[in-house]
Amino acid sequence: MKPFFQTIGVIGAGAMGRGIVQIAAQAGSQVKIFDRDAQASARAVDELGQQWDKQVAKGRMEPAQAAACKARLTIPAALSDLRDCQLVVEAVVERLDIKKALFAELEGIVAADAVLVSNTSSLSVTAIAAGLKHPERFAGYHFFNPVPLMKVVEVICGLKTGAACADALTTYARQIGHTPVRAQDTPGFIVNHAGRGYGTEALRLVSEGVADFATVDRILKDQVGFKLGPFELMDLTALDVSHPVMESIYQQYYQEPRYRPSVITAQRLAGGLLGRKTGEGFYKYSQGAAEWPAEPAVPTVKDMPPVWVSPRATRRAELLQLLKDLGASIETGQSPSMQALTLVAPLGFDITTVAVVERLDPARTVGIDMLIDDAATKRRVLATNPATRADMRDAAHALFARDGKAVSVIRDSGGFVTQRVVATIVNIASDMCQQGVCSPQDLETAVTLGLGYPQGPLAMGNRYGPTNILEVLFNMQTVYGDPRYRPSPWLRRRGAIGLSLMQEES
Repeated sequence: MKPFFQTIGVIGAGAMGRGIVQIAAQAGSQVKIFDRDAQASARAVDELGQQWDKQVAKGRMEPAQAAACKARLTIPAALSDLRDCQLVVEAVVERLDIKKALFAELEGIVAADAVLVSNTSSLSVTAIAAGLKHPERFAGYHFFNPVPLMKVVEVICGLKTGAACADALTTYARQIGHTPVRAQDTPGFIVNHAGRGYGTEALRLVSEGVADFATVDRILKDQVGFKLGPFELMDLTALDVSHPVMESIYQQYYQEPRYRPSVITAQRLAGGLLGRKTGEGFYKYSQGAAEWPAEPAVPTVKDMPPVWVSPRATRRAELLQLLKDLGASIETGQSPSMQALTLVAPLGFDITTVAVVERLDPARTVGIDMLIDDAATKRRVLATNPATRADMRDAAHALFARDGKAVSVIRDSGGFVTQRVVATIVNIASDMCQQGVCSPQDLETAVTLGLGYPQGPLAMGNRYGPTNILEVLFNMQTVYGDPRYRPSPWLRRRGAIGLSLMQEES
């Protein structure tokens, strides 16, 4: 089957441009790769040829296929040589003035029915198209790096993008082996917008002294199933990429508190600690591998105290069964004895507040995160309050590590690491649905393919319970008095009446 766009132009011979050229040529399009630096275009063609040769050597591509792909590439001498292209993809520097000037020039070169697109990751598609005579044929076409492996592309409609243009780009995306998702022209589109909840809330946790980088990463990987912790992910993408995106989305949303960047990344960016590519970021790297700090050893406790569990504890029945399985001596009185380790399991509230409200001795009170079923996690997370005695902290740590499962002990905060990060992810995704940025289905697809989450944010909310997520957010808002934890109306409605987060409004 012939590709929808048989001849395309790609402007920009960097990593993104090369990736787009590769998948387009493999799909059968004739591709013209243009760069103001002609040598950059030549290097790109040479590198792509070498990649295809490697695929042949590995038996993943037939020699004739590789030869055909190479034959589809040409290097135009000037921008005017793109006049016969049915589609032109821009993948140059993220500067609005440069992009606007480029498309104004292109509009006078290509045919009246040619489609023009920008691979911008953060600039407004409407703003780039402003001044064009035919903005209805202009859209955003946002691929992710590395393009051949990241199988999702955002089709972004500006205010004047025509339906035919978006439909054509959607069709072509499927032909080149990618999954298209449709987005309105809002800051960050789908993937970069939805991704704000993961890194920004993790940065807040570290800035508040709740836990260090490695502990946060370990908790979110072992409890929720993320492939990379937020700090591993920022090291992989590099702070010279991720921090400007944080600032861009924050500014474009007029300083919306939930998108506020962190001074931590600003300082590290200024200091050149960018991540893997510089050999040091949140972690140091030796031969490409991160140097992880050792986990604290499990304390040795000679005399284990009896354990009393708050009647208000989340998943109290499951927690009591877990304690029995671990061999704990459980107290069943209405209040704990003077010797008892007191366990609480709140959603959203800090351990100090729970101890005060429930009139418990804070010196013997330790919290445990029970948002997620213990059987579904690889790590248990405990939290102390400022008054928790060291012997009680150590006893709780040793007790919950008896069966060999990893245990992290963090400092007091409103909400545990997992609760705060998951609730923020779900809340931002719900707000995107409220704004009509995209459909719930496209949001889930974009996030799982573009960010590699174990499941989409709405599916995550369904799994852990919309009412639980709402309770975390409401209680966090009570603790901090901070609008960044204000629940989305879209989430509130579903949590109030028990609807699935994936259910669309009629």
